[in-house]
Amino acid sequence: MAIDPVSTMEVEEDHEKYRSCSKGKSYYFCSPGCKKKCDDNPDKVTKLVQDIRGMPEHCE
Repeated sequence: MAIDPVSTMEVEEDHEKYRSCSKGKSYYFCSPGCKKKCDDNPDKVTKLVQDIRGMPEHCE
């Protein structure tokens, strides 16, 4: 399980539909709205998740 960095909900990592990459890391989202917030401002969102565990290390 991964953590949606916007809503902080647990999400399945195999749900590729709502995935973004930023600075070499994959982020998974519960909805298109959360994904859009990250895509619109990835630096802000990635700062929020620096200490969240369970994020994959690299985009594939």
